Amino acid sequence: MDDLEPETKPDSYRVTADELRQFIERYERLEMEKKDIADQQKEVMAEAKGRGYDTKVMRKVIALRKREPDDIAEEEAVLEMYKEALGMQP
Repeated sequence: MDDLEPETKPDSYRVTADELRQFIERYERLEMEKKDIADQQKEVMAEAKGRGYDTKVMRKVIALRKREPDDIAEEEAVLEMYKEALGMQP
């Protein structure tokens, strides 16, 4: 390990340790915030479900809203073609 005693370690080591601790603590705070947000999202979905909305479909709509319209249209066209090939179209 390191042969230097704590009182003989250079200042740069102490600053680096402090900086490292700050990064870790910031990351841990963000993890807690992320968990809080996930809990809030679950509450929103539970409320929506309680009001009669289909949360599975809502999640699909949310995912679609994140995508580009051209990508969605291309995927839907391919899906229709596959369904037609399998005789799934009315």
